[in-house]
Amino acid sequence: MSNFFRKLSALFSYDVGIDLGTANTLVYIKDQGIVLREPSVVAMKNGVPKAVGEEAKRMVGRTPGSVVAIRPLKDGVIANFEVAHNMLRYFIKKATQHRLRTRILIAHPSGITEVERHAIEEAALEAGAVEVRLIEEPMAAAMGVGMPVSEPIGNMIVDIGGGTTEVAIIALQGIVYSQSEKCGGDALDETIVRHMLSAHNLHIGIRTAEDIKIRVGSAHPLQQELEMEVKGRDRGTGLPKTVTVRSEEIREALKDKLDIIVSAVRQTLDHCPPELASDLYDRGITVAGGGALLRGLGDLLHEQTGLPIFIAEDPLSAVAEGTGKFLQENSDLFYED
Repeated sequence: MSNFFRKLSALFSYDVGIDLGTANTLVYIKDQGIVLREPSVVAMKNGVPKAVGEEAKRMVGRTPGSVVAIRPLKDGVIANFEVAHNMLRYFIKKATQHRLRTRILIAHPSGITEVERHAIEEAALEAGAVEVRLIEEPMAAAMGVGMPVSEPIGNMIVDIGGGTTEVAIIALQGIVYSQSEKCGGDALDETIVRHMLSAHNLHIGIRTAEDIKIRVGSAHPLQQELEMEVKGRDRGTGLPKTVTVRSEEIREALKDKLDIIVSAVRQTLDHCPPELASDLYDRGITVAGGGALLRGLGDLLHEQTGLPIFIAEDPLSAVAEGTGKFLQENSDLFYED
């Protein structure tokens, strides 16, 4: 394609990066930055979308029987194709204000199959994209936090999202070794739901579990332990009930899931080439994704690996920012001769 037609096409097109997450979807428009950040939820009534994103999330656990709140992604991949492309269509139109052509770069977990990759591409095309490219989440996250991924030095990223944890060693703009575990923020929330039922006979919803994780959750002992009151429904009587939980209790409940994340980090380190291992001792490990915000996670990883641990400055935006940087640095991504 000639430079003239490239410039003409650019005038009438949007280059868009999407972090299509299990919990949240972020949309980045080239030269504008992140323009949309909403939960990956669709409220359906009789098979028709009634609300998407933040509005739909508010309906979770509060909807009548005729309205069902659906999260179309599970463990980082599309579990409900029709709902996923409806959600994508809504987000794309909202972000671009219904304008012109949209070319999309989508971040995806490193461990997905070719069938799952194809499903993501098809969902984006069904949502109205004119062209779709994919990038692996750990690479996008590493770029988003500012790692020098194109240099011949070892970089290690841990991206803990809603559905998966992605761990990768990156050098020369390639993934040297990566590991993907279906364990992220959602698994931690579900664990808290089960713990409250078994330990306190208390039924709580997933939103309450997330609130517990945010307010008193931790991965490592705290200097000052925390506590909070939790309201739910008593399993025996069916009546409203309030109990007090402490951070030590929640930390113990989360231990098995956190061990999965630690194990993935250690296994990735075991596969690190000797030439890059010394870089990691100097540069450490950077943690991104919503899971990076769990108190004490850096202390736990440092204790288990002996390496310096850095929490990304804006861990929730890392993957989306990375898609944007990739678009900026690869301006011909959508213009293949």
